[in-house]
Amino acid sequence: MAFQNIRLIGILITAALLLSVPLVAMRFTNEVNWSLADFVVAGILLFGTGLICEFILRTVKTTTSRIAICAGVLALLVLVWIELAVGLFGTPFAGS
Repeated sequence: MAFQNIRLIGILITAALLLSVPLVAMRFTNEVNWSLADFVVAGILLFGTGLICEFILRTVKTTTSRIAICAGVLALLVLVWIELAVGLFGTPFAGS
């Protein structure tokens, strides 16, 4: 049980570190210009994906299924992130 808690803490720290990258980049360049809303949406996406993957790892029994479902969740994260960043699919979701 302790290993699962360490894994959860690792997932949350990783998400926080990923969020700190644009925060630090904003201090050094004007090309990165995130608002508070950008950080909130990115935080929801990263922490939500991490918690969903943790839930999958705790509940799904077979390793193959764990990998497949987590890969699908991560692929969905990447697609949503790309859509929000550049509007790849041109949906109103991205402001297109």
